[in-house]
Amino acid sequence: MSSPDIVKAIWNKMTVGAVCLTAGFAGLLSFVFLAVAIGTDYWYIIDVSNSRYNYGEDWEDLNSHSGLWRICEGKNACIALIDPFGEESQDVPESQRHLLFMQKVFVILLPLSLVLLVLGGICGLVSSLANGLYMLLFTGSYFLVGGALTLAGISVYIAYSRAAFAIAMRLYGHKLFDNVYVGFSWSMGLACLSCVSEVIAGALFLLAAKLAVVQHLEQSATM
Repeated sequence: MSSPDIVKAIWNKMTVGAVCLTAGFAGLLSFVFLAVAIGTDYWYIIDVSNSRYNYGEDWEDLNSHSGLWRICEGKNACIALIDPFGEESQDVPESQRHLLFMQKVFVILLPLSLVLLVLGGICGLVSSLANGLYMLLFTGSYFLVGGALTLAGISVYIAYSRAAFAIAMRLYGHKLFDNVYVGFSWSMGLACLSCVSEVIAGALFLLAAKLAVVQHLEQSATM
């Protein structure tokens, strides 16, 4: 059997209900991934264990990992990042105001994406039960827009992290960071998986809409 025949056979066996169920599962995964990512502090890590620079016996205390809301250094307790909407943000130097602006953007976009996923789940349930073309189209488009919003939040966080590291390099010099591992960790990975799952959910709802049209036309033709 050729590839086009296989695709056609799979297409013929697809039902709107099955596709909607798969889309709902993808949307649920997206919500879980993003909720865990937002609630954990392993978006960005700094590991000095392989550095050639002499940090002394307390080098482990210089390792750090951070999330959207706080930073954890070594064995010490985590401390909250500057509240970008609070009065303390007024004390930030003018040269670092752009960091504050980016922080404001991602702490709004990513939680907003989580809320939109909940609303998207409700829309998905209603459209699946109603099996309506326009509801399925709306739900699919909604998830795609939500995925774009999540991607925007992740992109801003990446830009924020790189800008903050560049400022640290200027302040302390390049030598201090020789062989220091600086990068993104599993919380960021979960956020990316959430974005992918959300886009998949949107695409599946749009596919369900197309299936609904085809099945409606086939039913009309047999009558």
